[in-house]
Amino acid sequence: MFDLPVMTKAERKAATSFRNSLLDLGFEMAQFSVYMRFYSSQGQVDTCCGNVEKAVPEGGRVNILTFTDKQYERIISFHGGTRAAGKPAPGQFELF
Repeated sequence: MFDLPVMTKAERKAATSFRNSLLDLGFEMAQFSVYMRFYSSQGQVDTCCGNVEKAVPEGGRVNILTFTDKQYERIISFHGGTRAAGKPAPGQFELF
């Protein structure tokens, strides 16, 4: 989850670059400032955090929240006032 400054043209360009960096790292956009990705080990999470840290623009705030695959399965979503079907846990191994 992140909040980035976007008042100037340079800040907007940096924010777009950061979003593209997340996509390049294999994240998917859940909301405009919320991206997510499954990792199967804490080591992978630690590596990811280092990569994200390098990409954060000046003045940006990023929060990384980790949870288990079982917690992911329990996410409750609503679309247009209707409860959406739950997402299955991601596979243990994904190739990009």
